[in-house]
Amino acid sequence: MSTILTHIAIADGKIKRSSLEVLSHCKQLAEQGGHSVEAVVIDANASSFVEGIQKYGASKVYVVEDPIFKNHMNTPLLKALSNVMETANPSVFAFASTEGTKDILGALAANQDAAVLPDVSSFELTEGGVKAKRPVMAAKIISNTEAKGDKVIVSVRSGSYDLVENETSAEVVKVDFSMDEGELKATLKEIISASGDTIDLNEAEAIVAAGRGVKDEEGQKLISELAEVLNAGIGASRALTEAGVYDPSLQIGQTGKVVSPQLYIAVGISGAIQHVAGMANSKVIVAINKDADAPIFEIADYGLVGDLYKVLPPFIEELKKIKS
Repeated sequence: MSTILTHIAIADGKIKRSSLEVLSHCKQLAEQGGHSVEAVVIDANASSFVEGIQKYGASKVYVVEDPIFKNHMNTPLLKALSNVMETANPSVFAFASTEGTKDILGALAANQDAAVLPDVSSFELTEGGVKAKRPVMAAKIISNTEAKGDKVIVSVRSGSYDLVENETSAEVVKVDFSMDEGELKATLKEIISASGDTIDLNEAEAIVAAGRGVKDEEGQKLISELAEVLNAGIGASRALTEAGVYDPSLQIGQTGKVVSPQLYIAVGISGAIQHVAGMANSKVIVAINKDADAPIFEIADYGLVGDLYKVLPPFIEELKKIKS
C-alpha cells in the first residue's frame, strides 16, 4: 500500500477550496487502489485547520506550525515540504495549482528527485506513476501526459473536481520545524493587495465577467449589482483592464487568471480564444451578448442574445425574487 499525500493551502486564514477538491479526488483514488490518503498543512496556526481537513477523508494529517509561515515565503515552505515528504514517503504528492504552488513546485521536485506534472485538469494512478490531462496552447489542446517514478508531484487546476465530504478521525502528526529568519536571503516586507480583487477569483463559486460591451459606468453598475445578488466575484476581459476600467488583478484569460467556478456569466464578452483559455473549465457558462454569432456562444451552456443594458435589469430583478 502506497501513500497519496495532499498539500492543504491556506489563504487569509481559510483553507483554499481548491486544495479540498484535490483531497476529495485523492481519497477516491486511495479507495479504488487500496492506498493511504494523507494531508499536510503548513501555517502559523496550522493546528486550527485539522478539523476542516478531516471532513474530506485524510487518515493522517501532518502539521507544520511556525510563526515564519504567517506569510508565503518560498525558502521555509520548501524546507517544510521536504521534511514532510521525507517523513511521509508518498508515492504521489498532490497540490492545488495556486500561484504559491507554481513558485515552488519545480524546486521541490528537484530537491526530492521526483517527477512532476504541473497544472493538470485531471489525473489518475498508473502501475508506476501518474497519468494526467493537461491543457496546453491556450487550452486549445489537451495533452495526455504520464510521469513514472517512485515519487510523482502533481498540481491540479481549481474546479477540476467536486468537493466530497468523507469525514474521518485522522491521526495528527506534528512535524518539527525551525528556521531563523536571519537565514533567509529574501524577506517579505509588505503585501500590497490589489484594489479590485474583493473575492478571490480562483476560489469563487460564481463569477460575473465584464467584456468590451460594458462600456460605461451604467454597465459597471449592472455588473456589480448582478455579482452582489449572486455573491459572485467580478472578472474582466483584457480590453477592460488595459483601458483602466477594471483593476488588472481581475483580468481573466491566457495572460490573466485561470478560473473554474461553478457558474461563469460572461457579459458583453465575444469569446476570443485568449479569454476562453482562462474560463473554459467553468462548470456552467452563461453568455449574454448582442451578437448572435459571438464565439462565446459555442462554449456556453446557456446563451442570451440581447443588449446587456436591456437584458440585465430584468434578469437581476428575477434573481432577487428567487432569492427572497
